[in-house]
Amino acid sequence: MIFITLEHISVHVSFSLTFVITLIYWGTLVYKSEELSSSGEKGILVTFICITGVLVTRSLYSGHLPLTNLYESFMFLSWSSCMIHIIIGVWGQDTCWLGAITAPSAMLTHGFATLGLPDKMQQSVMLVPALQSHWSMMHVSMILFSYATLLCGSLASIAFLVITSQISRKPIFSMDNSFLRFFLPNKNWDLDNHTFYLPFTNYRKWELTSQLDNWSYRAIGLGFSLLTVGILSGAVWANEAWGSYWSWDPKETWALITWTIFAIYLHTRINRGWQGQKPAIVASLGFFLVWSCYLGVDLLGIGLHSYGWLIQHRTINEMNSASNRFNTVIPYSR
Repeated sequence: MIFITLEHISVHVSFSLTFVITLIYWGTLVYKSEELSSSGEKGILVTFICITGVLVTRSLYSGHLPLTNLYESFMFLSWSSCMIHIIIGVWGQDTCWLGAITAPSAMLTHGFATLGLPDKMQQSVMLVPALQSHWSMMHVSMILFSYATLLCGSLASIAFLVITSQISRKPIFSMDNSFLRFFLPNKNWDLDNHTFYLPFTNYRKWELTSQLDNWSYRAIGLGFSLLTVGILSGAVWANEAWGSYWSWDPKETWALITWTIFAIYLHTRINRGWQGQKPAIVASLGFFLVWSCYLGVDLLGIGLHSYGWLIQHRTINEMNSASNRFNTVIPYSR
């Protein structure tokens, strides 16, 4: 009983913190302040500890890793977003822009798990025999880690596209050709017209878009590797549980489509040398594919990987409607 109480306290505290931290990091985008950034960093760390407490206490009273239902997977996804933020901060990188992505991601996934799902789906259940496997835990954890990193990378690409679409290319100043050729030979210079063009007139926006493009590439590269490991471990687990490595289950099919899209993104970045808007468009498409693979298939009740929440609710509503019609028709016929 004490574990359940601790879990509820940690859940409410962590959700409140994610909401406050999201406002803080959005504020730093408008008004750059070291105090706000420091508060956001401390808040993310406390949130990470609280969600860790939720997962640990849940595993203690359930007897298994908390990765067996939709509620637990969303909490793990929120925890992963916080961890990604902390790891990048440990590397000594500026995380102000990153917090504007990871904090709302943690808040929305946390909020959907605690406020959007019915109480029945939030309860811990006993594992069925097929899930009592080390391959199962490895598969689920790797897949959720990959979702978190791929979503962060895709959101960074979406933010990159939004910012670059609002930036125009304007001349800054004119100089003598010899001066330009001697100091700054670059394709962005129009030497015939003696005019120097910066890619962006606002240096802060240019710096922000450079960071977004760089970290989007790194996050997607890491997420793609984790997704590959997750798919392979899932195939081994499927063969162990059902005697088949691949059955073209809807979840498996969507996972393969998602893997292919991000493979195309990495191919264009590594082999074709693409940068900027073209690969960002591909990564933005991957954002919607990840959610379709993770949430859409699960809630629609299709295949072996589904929770069937929407199907169950629709069936219950249809049964209630039929019952109401029956109750209204019978008295009238009598």
